[in-house]
Amino acid sequence: MYNDSHCHLDFSVFDSSRDALMSACQQAGVEGFLVPSTTRSSWQRVTRLAVAYPQWRVAYGLHPYFLGEAKSDDIEHLAECCETNDALAIGEIGLDCWPGAMALDKQQFFFSRQLIIARDLKLPIIVHARKSYDLVIKAVRDTGFIYGGIVHAFNGSLVQANRLQELGFILGIGGTITYPRAKKAHRVLAELEDTAFVLETDSPDMPVCGFQGEVNTPLSIPRIAQSVARIRNSSVADIARQTNNNLLSTFPKWYKDTL
Repeated sequence: MYNDSHCHLDFSVFDSSRDALMSACQQAGVEGFLVPSTTRSSWQRVTRLAVAYPQWRVAYGLHPYFLGEAKSDDIEHLAECCETNDALAIGEIGLDCWPGAMALDKQQFFFSRQLIIARDLKLPIIVHARKSYDLVIKAVRDTGFIYGGIVHAFNGSLVQANRLQELGFILGIGGTITYPRAKKAHRVLAELEDTAFVLETDSPDMPVCGFQGEVNTPLSIPRIAQSVARIRNSSVADIARQTNNNLLSTFPKWYKDTL
């Protein structure tokens, strides 16, 4: 069986199909889902939906791309929300240096303070890092955060991958790896240790090759696993087993009976 380590199943695009999608995922062997939040306004919705879908595990955070609606007191409420709901992790948090993203100084303010909360609560984090791996590494070191987590949608170099692993992180591998043109990503993936990565979709974004323009879902996980197995000269069964073990090792609060 599989787990999707990063999917935004709370997004409204799934409102009319969520029940059917969860049923289809179960039939396809995709049985566990890590759903990170993105804004303070989404925390209550994610919490409520996780009650309806017990196969979900949720995280709470302020996504760097959506900080336009964020306020400084959201940080205090984040800590309270994580403690009240026994959060699995803090996320999705991080830094985004893509053109059009929020001013970097504001992103760094929120990222560093969320790192401190995660450090104080001893929680792993789910990191969004777009063209910002070195800045993320610096922020983690500067805040003394030591509890690891996932760097989602990893697309960096092998050197960056190794540095992140040294800090306790594993890497989210998603739809990018299914594209034949993603030669750099293929080379890095082939060199990673078995314990270094997990599978993800980033649903509803990051569709796999051949499904561009469509809403992505966790049903893509088996296709991603097949690509990973081919690139690493492994079996799909071994990839599923190892990535599930990696997920459990990274998130100790994930109930074992879901794996």
